[in-house]
Amino acid sequence: MNPVFLFTGLLTLFFLSGIRIIFEYKRALKFRFGKYINTLQPGFRWIIPLVETIQVVDIRVITINVVSQEVMTEDNVPCSIDGVVFFKVTNPEMAVLEVEEYNFAITQLSQAALRDVCGKVELDTILSKREEMGKNIKNIVEVETKDWGIEIIDVKIKDIQLPENMKRMMANQAEAERSRRARIILALAEEQAAGKLLEAGKLIDQSPSAIKLRLYQTLSNIAAEKNSTILFPFPEEVLPRNAK
Repeated sequence: MNPVFLFTGLLTLFFLSGIRIIFEYKRALKFRFGKYINTLQPGFRWIIPLVETIQVVDIRVITINVVSQEVMTEDNVPCSIDGVVFFKVTNPEMAVLEVEEYNFAITQLSQAALRDVCGKVELDTILSKREEMGKNIKNIVEVETKDWGIEIIDVKIKDIQLPENMKRMMANQAEAERSRRARIILALAEEQAAGKLLEAGKLIDQSPSAIKLRLYQTLSNIAAEKNSTILFPFPEEVLPRNAK
């Protein structure tokens, strides 16, 4: 084999093995004999084979699920709470060089922060103020990750699982609250109706003709049944004719 062709082939193979394509949403940290050199930007890049290596970091928003955590609330109610963390790498160098497996580290921090925050408040607060609980967890995780080149975008509490007996108690409480509101509304309606009847009675009292008209209207309603016999204990003439 011609030595020139052999050398050319080996040189071509050497060049091709060093080609790297970096996507727009990624950054690549270049290491030479294990020492960090610089960060490669998106595009066509070339490294020295066998001498240099790269580690690619995704700089898009990353989502991590916080698996269900057993929490004992301040009012001694056991519950299982899970959530989700949104974050992004803002400094690839720090994210790789300052912490091992930043995804795993953020997951562990979020789990610990969730247990800590939810364990210091009552169950009603967790149920009614999920947004606030998520912000408190986010603040705790942010403090721990500020030197990792990572930005915590948001933390959300997804689901809260309660014991069956607690679910029944809450259902009974909700039913009692609905019943209380219904009784209040009924009482207010009765009060308003009584007021209107009182006003109507006063108006009828002031006009004997109105009394007669009301009497005739009542008789008409009774007669509509067609199976009633109406007896007058007094003659119609005894009804008042003059206004008081």
